[in-house]
Amino acid sequence: MPDALIAWFEDIGRGDVAMVGGKNASLGEMVSALSKRGIRVPGGFATTAQAYRHYIAANGIEPEMRRWIEALAVGRASLQVAGAAIRHAFLEGAFPPQIEAAIGEAYDALSARSEQDAVSVAVRSSATAEDLPEASFAGQQETFLNVTGKRALLDACRRCFASLFTDRAISYRQAQGFDHMDVALSIGVQRMVRSDLAGSGVMFSVDTETGFPDVIVISAAWGLGETVVQGSVDPDTYRVFKPFLERADTAPLIERSLGAKERKMAYATGGSVRTLTKRTTRRERETFVLSDDEVLELARCAKTIEKHYGRAMDMEWAKDGTSGELFIVQARPETVQSGRTAGKLTTYRLKQHAEPLLTGAAVGEAIATGEVCAIRDASQIEAFRDGAILVTGMTDPDWVPIMKRAAGIITDHGGTTSHAAIVSRELGVPAIVGTQTATRSLQDGQPITLSCAEGDRGAVYEGTLEFETIEFDLADLPETETDVMLNIASPAAAMRWWRLPARGVGLARMEFVINHLVKVHPMALVAPEKVTSEDAKLAIAELTRGYAEPTDYFVDTLALGIAKLAAPFHPQPVIVRLSDFKTNEYAHLLGGEAFEPDEENPMIGWRGASRYYSPGYKAGFALECRALRRVREEIGFENVIIMVPFCRTLAEADRVLEVMAENGLERGRNGLQIYMMCEIPANVLLAEEFAQRFDGFSIGSNDLTQLVLGIDRDSELLADQFDERNEAVKRAIGEAIIKAHQAGIKIGICGQAPSDHPEFAGFLVDCGIDSISLNPDSFVAAVKVVAQAEAMSDKGRAQPAEGSPT
Repeated sequence: MPDALIAWFEDIGRGDVAMVGGKNASLGEMVSALSKRGIRVPGGFATTAQAYRHYIAANGIEPEMRRWIEALAVGRASLQVAGAAIRHAFLEGAFPPQIEAAIGEAYDALSARSEQDAVSVAVRSSATAEDLPEASFAGQQETFLNVTGKRALLDACRRCFASLFTDRAISYRQAQGFDHMDVALSIGVQRMVRSDLAGSGVMFSVDTETGFPDVIVISAAWGLGETVVQGSVDPDTYRVFKPFLERADTAPLIERSLGAKERKMAYATGGSVRTLTKRTTRRERETFVLSDDEVLELARCAKTIEKHYGRAMDMEWAKDGTSGELFIVQARPETVQSGRTAGKLTTYRLKQHAEPLLTGAAVGEAIATGEVCAIRDASQIEAFRDGAILVTGMTDPDWVPIMKRAAGIITDHGGTTSHAAIVSRELGVPAIVGTQTATRSLQDGQPITLSCAEGDRGAVYEGTLEFETIEFDLADLPETETDVMLNIASPAAAMRWWRLPARGVGLARMEFVINHLVKVHPMALVAPEKVTSEDAKLAIAELTRGYAEPTDYFVDTLALGIAKLAAPFHPQPVIVRLSDFKTNEYAHLLGGEAFEPDEENPMIGWRGASRYYSPGYKAGFALECRALRRVREEIGFENVIIMVPFCRTLAEADRVLEVMAENGLERGRNGLQIYMMCEIPANVLLAEEFAQRFDGFSIGSNDLTQLVLGIDRDSELLADQFDERNEAVKRAIGEAIIKAHQAGIKIGICGQAPSDHPEFAGFLVDCGIDSISLNPDSFVAAVKVVAQAEAMSDKGRAQPAEGSPT
C-alpha cells in the first residue's frame, strides 16, 4: 500500500514501520497476529507516511521546515524559535480533500463497527522512526484522548503532525542521530476504552530497574492512563513471576504495592476540553485498581506479546469500565535493559551511614551527589545548572534537554513507569520518584546525596557522602566444586544480584522481611486488644486496612516478600531462616512492647526455636508457617527450604517439627526440606542425632564463635578476641562437617569469614564443606578464593553420602 493514505490495523504489521511508524505497526501486528491468542486490542486505523508528506506538499511547508532546521543547525535560531515556527506552519495548513475524505470515511466506518454514530477515539502520534530497538521516542509526540466527531478528529490530526516538531522531539532526534526530514508521522486513530470508569497503566515484560527477565512489572491507576505515563500519580505496582504463568496450580504474584493514586484523568463533558484531572476518593486511594486475577491475566498477555516479538516489551493497558475487559492499547520494544552488556555488573555502595531526608521509588542502581536545582515549572528549565540534581514535581518530555545534563533527578510524584523514570533509565541518570515532598523539603543549592543502591526505595541524604563504584566481570569466573551461594537481606535487594552465577541463597533472614515490609509484631495482630500504644494501634490499623482479618496482612505481606526474594534464584535452593529476632528487637516492631519481656542478655535468651512452641509466640509462629505454605504451595516456589535457628536440644527440635507439621509444613511433604542452623556447641556435639531430624545444616559462625569462646558478639571490649579462625571454633566446624557427611546430609556455612580471610576458605574446602554462603558484594572475590583453595587442596573432597539432598 505505498500510496495509501489510510491503513486499518488488521491490514498492517511490524514490517510496516516505514509506512505507519513503530507504534501503529505494533498495534496492527497485535490485531492481526495476536487477537486469536486472547490479546484484546481496540480497533482503529492509521494515516500513513504518504498522507503526512502529501499534507506537507499541499501546504508548501517543506521550504519553511528546511530553512528553520538549517538555522537551528548553524546556530542562527534557538530550539524554541525554530520549533515554534515549524509547528505554526503545520497548524496553519489545511487538509487536502483526499486526506480529509479518507480520514472521515474511516472514522465513519470505525463508528459503525462500534455501533455508534460518532465513536470516541484516542488520536496518537507514531513517528516512522519510532519505537525501534535502539530508540524509544517515549512521549516525544502528542496524544489526544476522548476525541469525538470528524471536525475534532481533523483538528487533533493536524496537532499530531505539528507535534513532530516539539522542542523535545527535535532535541531527541538530534541526540539519536536522526535526520528531521527523513522522519514522517503516522496518526493512530483507536477506539477509546472506557478506562475513565475503571483504570489503566503500563506494563513491562522485564524488571525495569535490574533487567531481571523473569518478572513482569505492572503499574496501575484509576482513570485514563496518561497520569501513569506522565508520572503525575504514584500508581499501584505489581510483579509477577513469569515462569509460573503457564502452571495451572500456581498464582505467581510476587509483589502487590498500594500507590497513593491521588488523582485521575476522566472524560470531560461539553465544551472543547476533552479530559480533566480530578482528585480520587479516599476509597479509590485505599483500594487496588486490579484484582489478583486481573494482574495475572495482564501478565499472561505480556508473556504472549513478548514471545511473539522475541524481545522484552513495554506495553500500555486499559480496563473497560462498562465490560470489565482488559485491553492492550500499545506495545513497543523495551530499550534500556535490553541494551545492557551481558557479563558485566556494576554496583554502588555508600561508605558513610546517615539518616535519609526523604525516600521514594529508586530508578536505576547508582549513587549521585550534587547541589539541588529546584525547578517547579517547565518555563523555568533554562535556569538549570549542569551537573546539579534536578528536583521538581514531575517531568514530561519537554524536560528531556535538561534531564540529560543532570547528575540525578528527584520528583514529588510518579512511579517507576512514569516519564521521569523511563527517560532517566534511558539516559543512565539515577532518579528517585514519588517522594511526595522533595520540592518542599529540599532547598535550591543544598548539597545532597541521591542513592538508588539500597533496593526498591531510593534515599536522599544531607551533604556529599562518600561512595564507591564496584565493577564485576562475570565472564571469566572459575567453576567450583563447592556451592557458592548468597546471603540475601531483603526482597528489594534480591533482584539486583540475579546476574551473579550463584547456586542459590544460603541464608534469607525472615526477620529482615518482617522488619522492613510487615513492620508489625505478629502477636499484635493475633491479640490486638493487648496493644497499649495508641500510636501503634493507629499505625497497625492503617497497614491492615482492606484485609478481612489483621493476621491476613501479616501472612500476605510476608509471603510476597519471601516470594520476591526467591524469584531471581529459582530453581536453585533458597534457604529461608525462620524468624530469629531477639526480644529487644521484637519489641521495636509495632505493638511489640506488649508481648516481649525485658531480658538481661537477649542474645542467649528467648530467641529462635524456643519461641515457636511457646504459648507466648506459638500463634505468631503459625502465621509464619502460613506464609511459607503460601510461598511453596500457592505461589509455587518449591525450591524454598526452611531453616530452624538456635535450636538448643533434641527435644526442642522435635517440638518445633511437630508444631510446623501441625501448621502444614511437614518435612518431606511436597518435597519440603527443613534445615537447622548449626550454631550452638550442643548442635556439634549431638550432630548425629540432630541429623536424623533435619535435611541439612548451615553453620552460623557468628553465634558458634560467641558460644565456643564465651564472647558476647556485640561486645566492643572483646571485639579483638572474636575470631572465627580460633582453633577451638575451627575444630567445632570441622567436627560438624564430618558428622553431617557421615549422617548423609549436606552442610554449609553462612558468614563473611571465607571472603574476608582466604585461609579460612581454604580450611573449609579442606574439610569438604558443601556450600559457602556470603554477602553478594563478596561473591566474585569468594568464588576466586574458593577455586584457588580447591586447586591447592591435597585432601580431596569429602562428599555427602549417596542419596543425600541436593
